[in-house]
Amino acid sequence: MTKTILITGSTDGIGLETAKLLVSQGHRVLLHGRNPTKLEVAAKSFSALPDSVETYVADLSRITDVASLAQAVAKNHPTLDILINNAGVFKTPNTVTPEGLDVRFVVNAIAPYLLTQQLRPLMTPSGRIVNVSSAAQSPVNLEALTGRVQLTEDFTAYAQSKLALTMWSRRLALSPQGDGLTIIAVNPGSMLGSKMVKEGFGVAGGDLRIGADILTRAALADEFTAASGQYFDNDKGQFASPHTDALDPQKCQKVVDAMEAILEILKNKHG
Repeated sequence: MTKTILITGSTDGIGLETAKLLVSQGHRVLLHGRNPTKLEVAAKSFSALPDSVETYVADLSRITDVASLAQAVAKNHPTLDILINNAGVFKTPNTVTPEGLDVRFVVNAIAPYLLTQQLRPLMTPSGRIVNVSSAAQSPVNLEALTGRVQLTEDFTAYAQSKLALTMWSRRLALSPQGDGLTIIAVNPGSMLGSKMVKEGFGVAGGDLRIGADILTRAALADEFTAASGQYFDNDKGQFASPHTDALDPQKCQKVVDAMEAILEILKNKHG
């Protein structure tokens, strides 16, 4: 059965590799990217099956773009089967958004939360949200999440943002607001050969197909049907415990509350 699948950050790396794998299996993939030129190049790689992909441009560091992306998808599709929140930032020359927020927290945690919330009405009862997490997870500084203090070290900000993503994944999955959707956080594999790894660590990295394979399984395989709220660590090849903070409902709720407060402020600011 053909499914409609949105993959954020799918102009290169694991996102593009996952898109190729899903299209090869007969699914329709909505490609997303920040750069229109890169997005066009990515779409051309599907020239043999041009009707299997659509493209959407949005800068996920801008909350208004996130809302526009959700609206564009909803305009073209009455239903969405799967959302893979893959887009991520590790190292960037400008770490602060125009609203004064940390880009790593916005792109890696807040934007996927908002996109998930806005696309949930389109999701089918068997829909899945696959959030690309990381083995790098460290306790979230709520002052940094809300932009009141700046984190100067790239890895620190990245690890905190990925734990924030993992925490809201679990909190939403286990709450009544989850609507019965399957919401899973996945570490696709450490140090795979993405642009992020090459730029951040200066190494070639491992085979991207390792990450694409597990994201495809998380999106489609029966083994993940009853896994909502869980964390899959592909370094271990199994479901595992995330950072202990992600297992603490109160800490998870504080992260969700902080993100909701940010989004409310930005909503009022932008109308």
